[in-house]
Amino acid sequence: MNVYIVEVARRLAARGIEVDIFTRATSRALPPVAELAPGVLVRHVVSGPFEELDKGELPRHLCGFTSGVLRAEASHDPGHYDLLHTHYWLSGQAGWAAKRRWGVPLVHSMHTMAKVKNAALADGDKPEPEERVLGEEQVVASADQLVANTGEEARDLIGLYDADPARVATVSPGVDLSRFRPESPLLASTGLLPHRTGPARRRLGLPRDAYVLLFVGRIQPLKAPDVLLRAAARMLADDPSLRSRLVVAVVGGPSGSGRSSPEGLQALAAALGIADVVRFEPPSPQPVLAEWYRAADVTVVPSHNESFGLVAVESQACGTPVVAASVGGLRTAVADGESGVLIDGHDPADYAAALRRIHTQPGLHARLARAAVRHAQNFGWDVTVDRLIEVYTGAMSLQPVSAPRLTAEVTA
Repeated sequence: MNVYIVEVARRLAARGIEVDIFTRATSRALPPVAELAPGVLVRHVVSGPFEELDKGELPRHLCGFTSGVLRAEASHDPGHYDLLHTHYWLSGQAGWAAKRRWGVPLVHSMHTMAKVKNAALADGDKPEPEERVLGEEQVVASADQLVANTGEEARDLIGLYDADPARVATVSPGVDLSRFRPESPLLASTGLLPHRTGPARRRLGLPRDAYVLLFVGRIQPLKAPDVLLRAAARMLADDPSLRSRLVVAVVGGPSGSGRSSPEGLQALAAALGIADVVRFEPPSPQPVLAEWYRAADVTVVPSHNESFGLVAVESQACGTPVVAASVGGLRTAVADGESGVLIDGHDPADYAAALRRIHTQPGLHARLARAAVRHAQNFGWDVTVDRLIEVYTGAMSLQPVSAPRLTAEVTA
């Protein structure tokens, strides 16, 4: 979600639409206002302790955050903001109050939905609380426009939250195609993608002849990284000779309910007898993340739910095919059988079979890799921003606008 907000804000500002991003201050050292890019200001709202909080603790600080947002607007002349775009249900609650106070349209993006997550819980994961369900229902009812990442998410908004279909717009997120690209753009343009033996592997310290499986994301039951580890163990049990070449890279840190057992995945790798082939890496900045995608043979996304599947698209943009769960937005992010493989369910044996097939059939890997690059071209950020501007314009046309310049406020 942070990537989404930053990328959209920068591109809106480049088109003359000024953006203020409101977010909770997590450090006393943060300035009240910082410029992210020309035309984009980040306003750090003091609400609760100066530290990162578990999402379950955030609702108790919602009133303070909302007050901070309203106070910031009060320092300007009336009509300073023309539109609100809120992200996630908590910011939607703050936006609901601001919409009523300022008399401006409210656009909301859910990103994830409690009712959808609760219907597809991983083993050991906690259901989303009733207060979130109620909060989401209130935001859906009050928003002038709702932005869904995929057609499936739009259907969930209408079917599960009784959203007015006329107020739901489908706008897929994007990826930075200038950053996430194959190691050799020239070869990619001709459809001749090389095997992954290039500079990315050298820089990351990976063997040239390794078969590299990659997981990127938050370490929590929802994302199901354990499925990849169990699949890898199954592959080694079926073919012990693979152990000398297999590398399973896990890039990310504990989040959500995963924080209760931050070393749980390492313990699982040891219990499965595959600790020697698993490499754990902390969350990485985008330039390093792009290197991991280029170095991998396959990226595995076994999530129990995804509103879109940004990791899958980033990977494909780098020419790396994806094996993913056939859930939520992943059915849009991955072209099954063309740019990757979608798996019904979360049986590690099914993932192992798909990964083994891609490994033993070089022609299949090459075909998937070429199609992955083509498929990812449909998800550039400029396309996303084009559609969002249409949504903003439509929302503003429903009521008088107090200023000739559109200023979008993105809250997070």
